[in-house]
Amino acid sequence: MRTLVIGDIHSGLRGLKQVLERAKVTSDDKLIFLGDYVDGWSQAAETVNFLIALKQTHNCTFVRGNHDELCLEWLRDGKDNPLWLQHGGGATLASYEQTDDETKKNHVLFYQSLENYYLDADNRLFLHAGFTNLKGIDHEYFKETFYWDRTLWELARSLNPDLKKTESDYPKRLTQYKEIFIGHTPITKTGVAEPKQAANVWNVDTGAAFKGPLSMLDVDTKMVWQSDPVHTLYPNEPGRN
Repeated sequence: MRTLVIGDIHSGLRGLKQVLERAKVTSDDKLIFLGDYVDGWSQAAETVNFLIALKQTHNCTFVRGNHDELCLEWLRDGKDNPLWLQHGGGATLASYEQTDDETKKNHVLFYQSLENYYLDADNRLFLHAGFTNLKGIDHEYFKETFYWDRTLWELARSLNPDLKKTESDYPKRLTQYKEIFIGHTPITKTGVAEPKQAANVWNVDTGAAFKGPLSMLDVDTKMVWQSDPVHTLYPNEPGRN
């Protein structure tokens, strides 16, 4: 069984289908999705429908992204968020206008069921954005940090590679887990890039909402599969560009 982690989809269902096909994913594989399933391309409701159906036949874990939470607030509470509409929410709203009330109710249940993080038996952590508590996720006070934080990736990228884990100045956050897999902060918005490692943190968001591909990473072998740049699959749409 492979453990495969998938970066931010942002309603790019065509890219998701491509990468699942290219990786030859089967029901024997463990699939961990890092969040941000919507907001970007035109297939928001269709993407969530696909994921709900996928869970019926595959071993899936769905992590909560900040865009998923924003969409939930709109669907469930009618919360008007102008910034959400500007950052991909407008396309999501248009997609949901084509659905019925039953679909919306099912999607609310999907968004509510998302997990803030997933920690596997090998002490590998999967979450959308990051955490700030030096003692780790169990001590995080503000749960929104799991899907909004950007400081974890910033910390990992800025770390002196010559600094050893045994030294007192080594960041305590990075000593809590064997590896950490995140999305949230695109490695690039303008071109093709593969998932990138900094310290023990792997960023799997390769800009599918913009002009990058959607990426899938085998957490054991570090083999990568990618879709075409997602904007080429939606040639008449702006996405979040």
